[in-house]
Amino acid sequence: MGEATVELHDLAFETMVGSGPRPFARAVVYVSSDLSARPDTSQHVLRDQLTAGAAAGPLVDSWRRNINRWDHETGPRWTDSPPRSAERRIALYEALALEPATRRILTELIPISFAAGPIVIGEPPQPWATPARFASGWYWPAYERCLRDLKGWTAEAVTGIDESADRVVERLADPTDAVAHQTKGLVMGHVQSGKTANFTGVIAKAVDRGYRLVIVLSGSLNMLRSQTQRRLDMELVGKENILRDAPEEYSEYTDDPEWQSGGFLSHGELPSRLGAFDVIRLTTRDDDYQALRQGITALEFEKADPTLPFHDPHNLHRSAARLMVVKKNKPVLARVVSDLRRLGRQLEEVPVLIVDDESDHGSVNTAHSGRGREGAERTAINSLVSELLGLLPRAQYVAYTATPFANVLIDPTDQEDLFPKDFVIALPRPSGYMGAREFHDFDSPVPVRKRTVADSNELAHVRPMKESGGDGDVYLRQAMDAFLLSAAVKLYREAHDPSGIGYRHHTMLVHESRRVADHHESAHRIARLWRADQQERDGGFGRLHVLFESDFAPVSAHHHDGFVRPPHFDELVPYLRAARTRIEGGEGPVVVVNGDRDIESGAVDFDRRPVWKILVGGAKLSRGFTVEGLTVTYYRRSTSQADSLMQMGRWFGFRHGYRDLVRLYIGRGTGGDKGIDLYEAFEAACRDEDAFRAQLADYAKPVDGGPAITPSQIRPLVAQYLPELKPTSASKMMNARLVEIRSPGRWIEPSALPVDGATITRNTERWRPVLSALGGPPEQFSVPAHDGMRAASFSALTAIVAHGQMLDVLAELEWDQLKVFAPHLAYLRSLGTGSAPLGEWLIVAPQLASANALKGPLPGTPEISLFRRARRRPGAFGAISDPGHRRVVRELLRDGERGIALLYPVIEPEQALVHPVDPARVSIAFALLTPDRTDADGSGPAIRFQAGDV
Repeated sequence: MGEATVELHDLAFETMVGSGPRPFARAVVYVSSDLSARPDTSQHVLRDQLTAGAAAGPLVDSWRRNINRWDHETGPRWTDSPPRSAERRIALYEALALEPATRRILTELIPISFAAGPIVIGEPPQPWATPARFASGWYWPAYERCLRDLKGWTAEAVTGIDESADRVVERLADPTDAVAHQTKGLVMGHVQSGKTANFTGVIAKAVDRGYRLVIVLSGSLNMLRSQTQRRLDMELVGKENILRDAPEEYSEYTDDPEWQSGGFLSHGELPSRLGAFDVIRLTTRDDDYQALRQGITALEFEKADPTLPFHDPHNLHRSAARLMVVKKNKPVLARVVSDLRRLGRQLEEVPVLIVDDESDHGSVNTAHSGRGREGAERTAINSLVSELLGLLPRAQYVAYTATPFANVLIDPTDQEDLFPKDFVIALPRPSGYMGAREFHDFDSPVPVRKRTVADSNELAHVRPMKESGGDGDVYLRQAMDAFLLSAAVKLYREAHDPSGIGYRHHTMLVHESRRVADHHESAHRIARLWRADQQERDGGFGRLHVLFESDFAPVSAHHHDGFVRPPHFDELVPYLRAARTRIEGGEGPVVVVNGDRDIESGAVDFDRRPVWKILVGGAKLSRGFTVEGLTVTYYRRSTSQADSLMQMGRWFGFRHGYRDLVRLYIGRGTGGDKGIDLYEAFEAACRDEDAFRAQLADYAKPVDGGPAITPSQIRPLVAQYLPELKPTSASKMMNARLVEIRSPGRWIEPSALPVDGATITRNTERWRPVLSALGGPPEQFSVPAHDGMRAASFSALTAIVAHGQMLDVLAELEWDQLKVFAPHLAYLRSLGTGSAPLGEWLIVAPQLASANALKGPLPGTPEISLFRRARRRPGAFGAISDPGHRRVVRELLRDGERGIALLYPVIEPEQALVHPVDPARVSIAFALLTPDRTDADGSGPAIRFQAGDV
């Protein structure tokens, strides 16, 4: 079997692009009709070819690419079976007319992928986005070839990028449409999970379809912008478009190892000379966007036929595309806007794609003043991006982020803002990714005390650090030992693993503070500890030996993923010395990174040279910047925002060949600057994200063959598991509406009761069904003294009320501020559903025993105790319920099947002096306690927010 067979099979598959699979043997005969000798199409020959050992590799790859594509295809015309399912594979085999024996071999060689695909919220694909139109192209096939041949991606991974990029591009406006239309969407990935690969695929497919100006907004650091530019140049633009006939020594990449080794995509010639179109770069790796020195002509788009608009296919597909990668920086964006404005009406004809990387950072409007008024104030970057969209009526805005809370809490009614009104797409977790779940034991069936490194992510990878007491250097020294030890294991694997794996980078991250002075203090501590090891008699090998036996050996025994591991510590000793030498190389083991200059100096330029260092930093290392080879993290810095916290998780990402060596040293307890247990905060943030994705999955399910709902209609709820950990910053939540507060086992006590007498009277009347049920003599309740608490007792009128009846009363109550009780009511309603619904409420109305106790009649009751309570601020009382009452009745929650309501008719002290008491001044206050459970799995979010006010 030779190249001719593979080429023949590829040609046969190409005839099926757009139309779907059909009998394979017939397709082979069709494409070989001009050959002098017709090939043997019998399937026993095909089976022999597919199982011919190493020689079969290229042929199996060809089948794998095509079968994966059909496995993942969404809504094809040739089958109704769901993607990534056994049903889809059976339908595919039937369409290809394959025999049972052939099917068995293919299923063994190409297992069915049951992985989840992208979650899509939005209208169906645009009518123009047909499979036939999507089948042709130049830059997507080139990018696909780069991923497969130069980057070594698996066929399934490439298919995943293909599928998710299609889901984005098919929802953009038709670039050739006579009517200009803007689209705004959001693509949600995971922290350090390959979002750049996805939007590179989107750009490739978009320019193939006709988009001719691509603007990538890439972070706020020069190095981040340069990284993105280099990635696009290397994997999409290609060497010929970079050089444009200039000598290679003129390229900014002449000193780049991957340029020198052939790691950059090559088209073979300028694409325009091969029947395609060129991509002209308006920015380079080293230069952000500048006012165009060569004049505005660099941005003018040529027309093959001047009598037709530029967006006409006759002009569009004969024009070069322009690409610029710019920082989200006010002067830079202002230059872009200024130059584009000079093009005038020509912009009305240019299809534009704007990709906003890290879109929740910088792009979201955080200005408060003027909210809700015409001409409301905007922050600088938000204003410039909005102005950019105003200049480009055919622009498609696609936001990318791993932390989307700020994006979905944008005011959806603000037409000039960036709410993703047209689609929200959540990318699946890629294979091999280590995220928050790989460092926590979510929903583990193993009891906590019985967990081991074999079945616990936490025990395998997390090393907790107490926030108070002890020598502060103890944990840092141990983290440094883990860094050195893991470096030695990597060198051992390079020497002994048959896979030939190599480790270009090996890093440790120390993140304790955002303050520059603290960074330098940490660096001095690290350097001191490193030197101290060299002064010890055994160089610290004794500690390393203990750490290897107690930590690394047992963890690697269960999580080595098939890579070799040293059987004894003695085997590592030579590699420890080599690792220490490599880490100390240059200017020592530690590098402080807290500014652009630190990054741009080259000490942490991962593209140009290997980096084996301990990096100390804060904000500059906490968003967007990928710390390559990160193996050990020493993390103490806290925050009260879930999105910022997740972005600081630089230890998330791909750790091929060293997952078992990854260690996270993280502060535990509440002694940090924000009073939050860091490890628990990451768990809560992960649950927030999972809850958000679960809602998207629910909304994405079609109804009657169409979309259930659009982003503008759903305004997805944002969960908050820890009340102390907000989804995002307060400035980004100014359009957020609190819609639900879940409070299992916590008291709900609204104190902002109405002031108006008529409203008070109506509310009291609504309580009549409950008040009428308070019959019989008062019951006595008490708890003995324990745990330093005094004994408590009181008498009360009681009643049992069904949950539905209680909800009817609570839902009818009026409030001076409508939002006071609504979030709690949403939670109480949810308790009536699920596998263990709340059935009833115990109503407890405490009675005062003193001789001068105030009593008064209320609708449906005899005389009942009234409680004097003062309003501490306009419309709101201070504390209402008695702590002793709360402590006593909590004991009645043991069965978990009912809630408890403490009922307090309250009157202001000055009104209590008026006799008789005016019923219109007696408010029914209450404190509610629900069972100490949330959802069936006990993990429901504490708070939910929604965008907008409706």
